[in-house]
Amino acid sequence: MEKQFLIAVCGPTASGKTSLAVRLAQELDGEVVSADSMQIYKYLNIAVAKPTEEETQGIPHHLIDFLDPKEGFSVADYVRLAKEKIADIAAHGKQPIVCGGTGLYISSLIDNISFDEDGGQDMEYREELGRLAAEKGNEYVLDMLREIDPETAARLHPNNLKRIIRALEVYKLSGKTMSEAQRDSRKEPSPYQPCMLMIDYDRETLYGRIDRRVDVMLEQGLIDEAREFFGHTDYSTAAQAIGYKELKPYISGEEPLEVCVERLKRETRRYAKRQLTWFYRDERIFRILADMNTDNEEIFRKAKNYIKTCRNSG
Repeated sequence: MEKQFLIAVCGPTASGKTSLAVRLAQELDGEVVSADSMQIYKYLNIAVAKPTEEETQGIPHHLIDFLDPKEGFSVADYVRLAKEKIADIAAHGKQPIVCGGTGLYISSLIDNISFDEDGGQDMEYREELGRLAAEKGNEYVLDMLREIDPETAARLHPNNLKRIIRALEVYKLSGKTMSEAQRDSRKEPSPYQPCMLMIDYDRETLYGRIDRRVDVMLEQGLIDEAREFFGHTDYSTAAQAIGYKELKPYISGEEPLEVCVERLKRETRRYAKRQLTWFYRDERIFRILADMNTDNEEIFRKAKNYIKTCRNSG
């Protein structure tokens, strides 16, 4: 069976993924399937850098802005929906382009990882871990996971307590780490011929882009959006998004704005570093090296040439 040619534009926050994906979609008659674990939520806009109508330039973007922030959303949910969207785009004669910075979404989709939804539950153990996190902090529970499954722990943020607890629960129930379970789940070959690329700015340039993006977000009304967000106490899953919790001390009158903004920039840079660590591990990803002097046309040209190479090699 012929594999579907699938372009994936991945990389850290503020690296210009959306802009490149839109240019490629215009050039290749494509549509974009988002791979961002926070842009899926409705009402979260500025903080998660959800692309605007101006940025998408009329190119359809799928799996964005469709889920209520009160609801959870698993990697298995993403893979299922992304497969459906890719098949639909291809059926209409268009080129599917995956674009995002959530590495687990992208690798799970491209590697065709199947997820066992019936892996069992231990609610008592979950509650015990939740109490531990409340008493000693999320980092303590993440350290427990590091002891048994450093691979999974390395890709989880301390705020992602739900996933940390689930990884520990999987090990307790099955004796297998989450990373082992995921490797075992690659039973079926991938239906895709992947062509993966990322814009890889030098660290100084990337951090400068992140700082400027935060400044623009503030100009666009991030503080008002955060204030509105904190009016909803049931947005626990979406609360992992960087951009809200860092501003909470300012909104509650505990800290000056400058301190909170600097914290937001620092946390966003740390998040970008974790994203880079993930993507650097995948040797299939073609890195378009760039710095502050590299213009978008040069990046687009290199991406287009690499995609042509991918097609010919398939």
